[in-house]
Amino acid sequence: MPVNQDVIITCALTGAGDTVGRSPHVPVTPEQIAASAVEAAGAGAAVVHIHVREPETGAPSRDPRLYREVVERIRETGTDVVINLTAGMGGDLVIDPEAPLRQLPGTDLVSGLDRLPHVEELLPDICTLDCGSLNFGDGSNLYVSTPDMLRTGAKRIQELGVRPELEIFDTGQLWFAKQLLAEGLLDDPTVFQLCMGIPWGAPADPGVLQSMVNMLPRGAQWASFALGRMQMPWVAQSILLGGHVRVGLEDNLYLGKGVKATNGQLVERAVRITESLGSRVATPDEARKTLGLRPRT
Repeated sequence: MPVNQDVIITCALTGAGDTVGRSPHVPVTPEQIAASAVEAAGAGAAVVHIHVREPETGAPSRDPRLYREVVERIRETGTDVVINLTAGMGGDLVIDPEAPLRQLPGTDLVSGLDRLPHVEELLPDICTLDCGSLNFGDGSNLYVSTPDMLRTGAKRIQELGVRPELEIFDTGQLWFAKQLLAEGLLDDPTVFQLCMGIPWGAPADPGVLQSMVNMLPRGAQWASFALGRMQMPWVAQSILLGGHVRVGLEDNLYLGKGVKATNGQLVERAVRITESLGSRVATPDEARKTLGLRPRT
């Protein structure tokens, strides 16, 4: 597998995890998230991956108004960056282990189509499609994304003309994503994000990543990331296997031990690693061409 010579850097700005109280740099309000997107783009990110949060509490949100404000604020600055909106919210199921039919606080479970209203309204360049269910961390938290939900969601995203980024947390999910392609519910080029080190999906193990890369359909574009202190080693790991990269505060809060990072600083570090391997950082327009996106309007 050749080293990737033209690397697309994605910055995942804020995520939905319980990170707001752990770092002052995690953006919460639409204004903060948009400003962080502009910072990341200025540092070299071609793509920004966007979640939104309730401004008053920092809790994760699916409110289309918040997505609209973030996207409008980014576009008003004239910043050239590819917009990637999460469509993974609405899959959380927390059960009582003693009474499994009882849902506990933290549950936010809706249909596949009900995860897409902000995508339908804003028509971003990219939206995510989480390609399977998962035991999400310890305890009794499940992420639910069934084959029926995925077929329905993939078809609607295809109708909208938005490019799905296929979020793959384990090998079975990659197997099913290839089934969606075989059924005509995905268009070429397929775009995969191989998500490593999320308990209890695929571990951040180079051998596992190599196996997943070997499973990808011909002509696929792919990136990979790993959590926490593995984020920067995974930049190199992905490039060496021919892929693109993702960094950002969704997945890691630190530049080094005890040193809290901003999104811009994480992107700058990824740029240095990329260039130190003899590769170059792709521009947003180059990313659009590589990923089969619409030209910038």
